Amino acid sequence: MIPFSLTRTFGVLVGNVRQGYAILATMATLWVGFVALMMGTEFAHHEGALQVAGGAMEGKEVRFGVGGSSLFAVSTTLTSTGAVDSFHSSYTGLGGGITMLGMMLGEIAPGGVGSGLYGTLVLAVVAVFIAGLMVGRTPEYLGKKIGAREIKAAAAYILITPALVLVLTALSMALPTPPHSVLNPGAHGFSEVLYAFTSAANNNGSAFAGLNANTDWFNTTTGLAMLLGRFLPMVFVLALAGSLARQQPVPVTAGTLRTDKPLFTGLLTGAILIIVGLTYFPALALGPLAEGLA
Repeated sequence: MIPFSLTRTFGVLVGNVRQGYAILATMATLWVGFVALMMGTEFAHHEGALQVAGGAMEGKEVRFGVGGSSLFAVSTTLTSTGAVDSFHSSYTGLGGGITMLGMMLGEIAPGGVGSGLYGTLVLAVVAVFIAGLMVGRTPEYLGKKIGAREIKAAAAYILITPALVLVLTALSMALPTPPHSVLNPGAHGFSEVLYAFTSAANNNGSAFAGLNANTDWFNTTTGLAMLLGRFLPMVFVLALAGSLARQQPVPVTAGTLRTDKPLFTGLLTGAILIIVGLTYFPALALGPLAEGLA
């Protein structure tokens, strides 16, 4: 409730609550979409999953069923909660991928307290920049121009967490010893490692199960992922905020993109999915997509 409510706080601080509602609508759209996708995959009776009570019940408590478990799995991986009421490793291949993708978004729907809001705002800056390129106008957000310095800070913020996740996952699969911690072979085993570093770098705390992470390698590398994945993005957010704060506000003109309208909500949602999809798709294709489509 707190991360969702901070969007209104943001609107009050910038003097236009509709700006906050546009961010809130983006968060809500992503959350509802992920819940619908998760329930669709888990109710679809995928081969290999325990099919009881109209859905894939493997790894789920009968008290909560498929619907409640799917709702909780999406909600915990789209925030920094880390709590689970079912085993994400036992979800269908595509369902496990949805839990990972929720964290890969940067936990922004609504994300953690504060971190979800600033993560969405960084992506809003990028969305405004993309829109400016599309229509040939100087991009502006909240009366501040988005130039090279701002985009460099936003790009660094977006790239640091995927770099940690993908590089450490690749090293864990390529080195001779770390793969011994994987319980399941093939695509599912790769998903175990990918989930571990995705959860660590995004400071979620939930686990995919199956991976024996209590080794020198995984204790060290996931610890580094937690440290760098939390504090380095904060540095880039502060750099972006400082750069915008130094600027003088520019007046709104007929060519200014209105960022408090449903059109911007759609643009921001699309930009988030495209940016994350292009970044993580190869890794997801090797793990949950390969398992889910097999």
